[in-house]
Amino acid sequence: MATAGIVIIGDEILTGKFADENAAFLIGELRALGVELRRIVMIPDVVDDIAATVTDMAARFDHVFTSGGVGPTHDDLTMAGIAQGFGTRVIREPVLEERVRAYWGAKLAPPHLRLAEVPEGADLVYGKDQIWPVVAYKNVYILPGVPALFRRKFIDIRDRFRAEPMTVARAYLDTDEGHIAGDLDAVVAAFPSVRIGSYPRFTERDFKVLITFEGLSAGDVAGALAMLIDRIGPRVVRHEPPSLAGAAP
Repeated sequence: MATAGIVIIGDEILTGKFADENAAFLIGELRALGVELRRIVMIPDVVDDIAATVTDMAARFDHVFTSGGVGPTHDDLTMAGIAQGFGTRVIREPVLEERVRAYWGAKLAPPHLRLAEVPEGADLVYGKDQIWPVVAYKNVYILPGVPALFRRKFIDIRDRFRAEPMTVARAYLDTDEGHIAGDLDAVVAAFPSVRIGSYPRFTERDFKVLITFEGLSAGDVAGALAMLIDRIGPRVVRHEPPSLAGAAP
């Protein structure tokens, strides 16, 4: 599976002025696309932090998505941080400059032109929107922090990340983890390609443990679910059969 990391950039998130919405959105999107999310990091508007974090994640994962720090003000430092991390410089991109000037027209202020600044060597990635592209440097996709814009820009290019989606299933158990740990160990050993998670719940009335099954093989996921049901029988309150991640149940 392709892997991904998310870097949320902004003092406003770390200080609680605004709650992050973009990581939660992207978790669901990547899951539905068949991309395995490996890490989410939140960092301040500090060039050195941006440089170190983004380049580290770019070396580890196939795709990196940044959120925030893109704009015309003093605290918009993402482009500078990424440029520093990759050992390049920030330049004014001619195509973006032309579009910034056209958008603001007579109302253009000098700070608006910062929206045309990118790390030298960056690519302009277009989806259906052929006017405003997403800026990418190597495997790093630089997205705005405003949730409505973040979602719109990602959705516009998301098909380029589409891979084989995960198949998922769930079982709801009326018992505690200690009583089924041995059975889970047996299922895990029998189906090593299936990622199995066990999560105790304390507020639901009809079950106490949620078991999740995830894998690229629908047959293996179905087999793991069936084996657990066969082993623990009546302690399974209900289950959800295998389906593609992100699909309606």
